[in-house]
Amino acid sequence: MAERVIGVIGGSGLYEIDGLESIERHRLETPFGPPSDEYVSGRLEGRRVVFLPRHGRGHRIAPSQLNFRANVFGMKQLGVDTLLSISAVGSMREDIVPGDMVVVDQFFDRTRGRASTFFTDGVVVHVLFADPVCADLAEIVHRAGVEAGARMHKGGTYLCMEGPHFSTRAESKIYRQWGVDIIGMTNLQEAKLAREAELCFSTLALATDYDCWHETEEDVSVAGVLEVMRRNVESAKRIIRETVRTLPAERTCACGSALEHAILTDRSLIPETTKRELGVLIGKYLG
Repeated sequence: MAERVIGVIGGSGLYEIDGLESIERHRLETPFGPPSDEYVSGRLEGRRVVFLPRHGRGHRIAPSQLNFRANVFGMKQLGVDTLLSISAVGSMREDIVPGDMVVVDQFFDRTRGRASTFFTDGVVVHVLFADPVCADLAEIVHRAGVEAGARMHKGGTYLCMEGPHFSTRAESKIYRQWGVDIIGMTNLQEAKLAREAELCFSTLALATDYDCWHETEEDVSVAGVLEVMRRNVESAKRIIRETVRTLPAERTCACGSALEHAILTDRSLIPETTKRELGVLIGKYLG
């Protein structure tokens, strides 16, 4: 049985994982260009973990300029089968207080023209995405958060906005009417690409502010976000460790076969270049 490999994409404020041993660094090239930074792999709680800072070390890359495809493809190249995405978000609900954490189960797309699929050059793939996160992994992450002493919310809808600006007051109030729970700028594309890469995927969202809809709280500010983020990141590191420790050795969900019935293109018509470049994703279905 192959060893399970856990990938972690760190969002704003999370640029490393404490406690990694036997560290290796990997600077990869992918068919989609370079990832945000080098990957750092090692062992945590006896398990293999691969880490990537989403915005690059030093927070150099804005949300709209992130190479989501390269970031997730690189994880797949390194053998990752389980991907945990850590993300700072704004709260759209009174009871999700800054400092709380949300394990989301749905997404709503308000981005514009971001690359969200690996499959564009001669191969058409339609994956199921009604339930965009792995329920098994989300349950483990939620339990890990409770064990770590964080104030957790199980389930919720993440509205993914374009950024890099925060919402206008009108937008924030309308989003609230739509019934979304949190707002961020990055995780939807990661969820879509993780599904295409047949990875188990879950988001751990760290609420840092009330966006600008709240009438009695101060509007979102960078200084305020950074202060809450510093506190949240320490909790997130504990949750990562507990998730890694308690993750089952085998996957029993359907994530690992997401492409089994999703490739519509006649195999004989898929360009050889595409077969070669995307072999890590579709090779097992081309035999």
